[in-house]
Amino acid sequence: MRSISIVLLTALIIPGATLAQTPQMNHMQAVHYVPPYVRAAVNDPARAQDASADARRKITDVMVFSEVKPGQKVLELIPGSGYFTRVFSSIVGTQGHVYALWPNEYAKEDADDVAGSDKLAADAHYANVSVLKQPAAQLSVPEPVDVVFTSQNYHDYPDAFMGKVDPVAFDKQVYAALKPGGLFVVIDHVAPTGSGMADTDTLHRIDPEIVKKQVESVGFVFAGESSVLRNTNDPHTNKVFDSSIRGHTDQFMYRFRKPK
Repeated sequence: MRSISIVLLTALIIPGATLAQTPQMNHMQAVHYVPPYVRAAVNDPARAQDASADARRKITDVMVFSEVKPGQKVLELIPGSGYFTRVFSSIVGTQGHVYALWPNEYAKEDADDVAGSDKLAADAHYANVSVLKQPAAQLSVPEPVDVVFTSQNYHDYPDAFMGKVDPVAFDKQVYAALKPGGLFVVIDHVAPTGSGMADTDTLHRIDPEIVKKQVESVGFVFAGESSVLRNTNDPHTNKVFDSSIRGHTDQFMYRFRKPK
């Protein structure tokens, strides 16, 4: 009877333990637990125009993986249309802040989106958003932040139009911008294995392993990855803007932590 009781007790305990651990796991699959502040931010009526892209861009999974919390400070690099900015703003709330950073060199190529960031920051609903404009090689923040986030832009920094920023020097600046224990979240298009940075300016892709090597070299600790944006049907040899793959590229999502 004792052995049967143990089996039954184990059956009851293990599922609960699994659920309790889910938010802290390596995040190789879609999340099973969504904090209420993430759910509320994703469902904010103010971002209704973004909702049609949410399933494809896995916004809930990305936010949970990034571990952004109310009251935190976030630095978002090259925010594009503001898709992530709006969600970050809602999550961190009035006690937090979002810094949307546009490198001057990139801003020259994307004036419309820069204007969009300025307009967003002027909107009272996004009063906790500030726009930073600075040279690509001189990343800095007004105050230490909890999260530095970049989606599909890490590969841009070493390219000619950005002034060929040294990725390791860039990673050191990110490290300096973070609070101890802070996170650096990198999402980017996957390049062929072993290609390093050979495709950053041609296919707009980068080998995940070179990113990991560069970021870890400055003191960051690898803190997990997610497969929710991976696409095994992407051949990795087409430019990301090619109609055959645009919007559906194979993307890696890495999380690095600055030691406390």
